[in-house]
Amino acid sequence: MRDDDARYEAVSSRDARFDGEFFFAVVTTGIYCRPSCPAVTPKRVNVRFFVSAAAAQAAGFRACRRCRPDAVPGSAEWNVRADLVGRAMRFIGDGVVDREGVGGLARRLGYSARQVQRQLTAELGAGPVALARARRAHTARVLLQTTDLPVTELAFAAGFASIRQFNDTMREIYAGTPSELRAAAAGRRGRAGAPSQAAGGGSRSAPGGIALRLAYRGPYATAEIFDFLQVRAVPGVEEVRGSHGTRTYRRTLRLTYGSGIAEVDEPTGPRTRKRPPAGLVCPAARGADGGWLECRLRLTDLRDLSTAVQRMRRLFDLDADPYAVAERLGADPALGPLVAARPGLRSPGAADPEELAVRIALGGPPERAAELVRAYGKPLDAGDGGLTHLFPTPGELTGEEVPEPVRTLCTALADGTVVLDAGADRYAAERALAALPGVGAKAAAYIRMRALGDPDVGDSGDVGDAKEGGPVGERAAAGAWRPWGAYAVHHLWRAGLLPAGELVG
Repeated sequence: MRDDDARYEAVSSRDARFDGEFFFAVVTTGIYCRPSCPAVTPKRVNVRFFVSAAAAQAAGFRACRRCRPDAVPGSAEWNVRADLVGRAMRFIGDGVVDREGVGGLARRLGYSARQVQRQLTAELGAGPVALARARRAHTARVLLQTTDLPVTELAFAAGFASIRQFNDTMREIYAGTPSELRAAAAGRRGRAGAPSQAAGGGSRSAPGGIALRLAYRGPYATAEIFDFLQVRAVPGVEEVRGSHGTRTYRRTLRLTYGSGIAEVDEPTGPRTRKRPPAGLVCPAARGADGGWLECRLRLTDLRDLSTAVQRMRRLFDLDADPYAVAERLGADPALGPLVAARPGLRSPGAADPEELAVRIALGGPPERAAELVRAYGKPLDAGDGGLTHLFPTPGELTGEEVPEPVRTLCTALADGTVVLDAGADRYAAERALAALPGVGAKAAAYIRMRALGDPDVGDSGDVGDAKEGGPVGERAAAGAWRPWGAYAVHHLWRAGLLPAGELVG
């Protein structure tokens, strides 16, 4: 949706399908919002549109306090695109600019810092510094609303270089001091007696961690993704507690500054609100079928918060656009009934791309990976239920006693022959993986799909193995499912029309 008149129609109808895909600002109020904002629709002449929240902030607009536009799902475009801008956005989301600066981002992309700045500004209206600044501000707001950390400690945990920078940024973006934002959040909780953020911000303080709501758009096939993760959970690193419909997925996380434990709940029912009539929209209203997953994070270093959130979003595929997927795949004669039967089926990613690659290279049931974890993984300082270890790093799996092809893969990961970070070149990574002895093309394609979060598996030969024979494979080879081939594969797997084989990671 790149036509401003079409965008305005979406704003007028408060269409939550486009939350995160674009933002609009009102010149008479100086505020920017998400398309589904419940406020009275402004006149078209007073509206400006932006591709990113950072661009709206750079233009001098403040975030709306009603719809919290910084807390929407991310744009699915950045998962689809494999070009410089798409890769840069994935890197920025993973915190590369905060940790390594623009120079580090440019080195990872293989371009000059000037070229990266030019490309991002041309497409998004904001450069890497502004995009990272918007990310830091959102992290700080979540911490203000969900923890009792002193403001000074909180500012550095969110990634700000100084208290002055932190205060200035929060006033500019949210029109309030950090203390005022914290007090306002406490007041809302007191009045409502319940969490205050509907879609992706913090919800409340939680004993033993930070409680968050991870927003998604459209329908979400929750049971299917919990089923997928449960049968693949590696003991010691992952576990799923509870019975069907009320499960909690738990796992350990190895992060930049420390480690963590993440928990995500399976909703007991649809966490959505029907859209009220025009003029009666409540501040927390969502779209007809958008919602969120409840998540809790316990981190040894709060500087890892936004990175941990982003990794869980990738694992649960929360930035997907199920409307675009359904439109494309639903038109296929073979896939249409499957898509209708399972609306919102996701393509799970990975919380740790290198871990996922090792698990696929090792093969076999999760217990095989658990043996690797017990032998080489770092034990937690204190076990937590079934969670006892961090998954070993590639550098810890290069010894002669490590089985092949895991040793060869980990050597390639450790020396940079294969790169699987958030913004990696997916095509180059797949080629490098396929060339490793014992890995092969099928496993390389699967790693690209999950570890690198690629929604477009292209003309993978795996699809041609479908039980119903040629037509399915021919449709894939002809590009009929692009750029949503990964979702087609998951629909075929769920229907039993495509054998998953040994790809159990």
